[in-house]
Amino acid sequence: MPGKKQTKLRIKRGRKHAGRLALLASLLFALSAAPASASGTVRVLYAGSLVALMEHSLRPAFDHASGDRFEGYPGGSTLLANEIKARLRPADVFVSAVPEVNRTLEGKANGDWVAWYLAFARSPLVIGYNPKSRFAADFKTKPWYEVLEEPGFRLGRTDPKLDPKGTLTVRLMKKAEAFYKIPGLAKRVLGGPENPAQVLPEETLVGRLQSGELDAGFFYSTETAEAHIPAIALPASIASAALYTATVLKRAPNPKGAVRFVAFLLTPEARRLMKEKGLSVEKPALSGRAPAAIRALLEPAP
Repeated sequence: MPGKKQTKLRIKRGRKHAGRLALLASLLFALSAAPASASGTVRVLYAGSLVALMEHSLRPAFDHASGDRFEGYPGGSTLLANEIKARLRPADVFVSAVPEVNRTLEGKANGDWVAWYLAFARSPLVIGYNPKSRFAADFKTKPWYEVLEEPGFRLGRTDPKLDPKGTLTVRLMKKAEAFYKIPGLAKRVLGGPENPAQVLPEETLVGRLQSGELDAGFFYSTETAEAHIPAIALPASIASAALYTATVLKRAPNPKGAVRFVAFLLTPEARRLMKEKGLSVEKPALSGRAPAAIRALLEPAP
């Protein structure tokens, strides 16, 4: 019985903290988004798997609530990080699909572009398939890895050099070899890590599957949920997931607007929109030293 009481107490405290965090986020956002403070365009570079969430949900909600204007550009997180370092694409906010990419922008050697980042949502890797594919029925009667090996099967994935989803895909297939005890499975399914017959830009993968160019592909659950693509969930012991993070970049043209956008991600409205797009909303976790306004949102409840 003491164990149950302790569990209930932890849940109650967790809910209290979540409610306080949402209230503070809303308050900070409301104050910082007053007409006198709103100051134009907020440029956001974001992981390509979040196109639907960013452009169709968060953009109009943020613009309406803040008076700022969201301007987004999607792409593979690693590719975007490389463009930031090369100063090819000025931006205020960077939203990555995995925390590791932020670390390539930390420190003097990397231009000190990132000093902190906030993890806010998660989305597991799944296999999405075209329901009109001649292999679609096989996913209901055979193990998924056997279907991917069938002759003529067209599989799509992203480049592990440019996109974390591509890296997670290769990692998942290596884990599958050990989990199912099938030596050589990853090589037979994927070919080489950068197999040109499979590797495609992240922002085109969903469209190519829907058009019939692909039989299946590796996606995040938020992508398949948004596009109503049937998906195969993978065992928890081998499944990888995107852990989305947000940060304000050093030398951001609109730093106040950037902080407003990150604060907006913690509001009840934004978190509701994330859930609608198939994301698992995480308890926010901060790495590094964020601006005081962001830190205030994450202080533990008294």
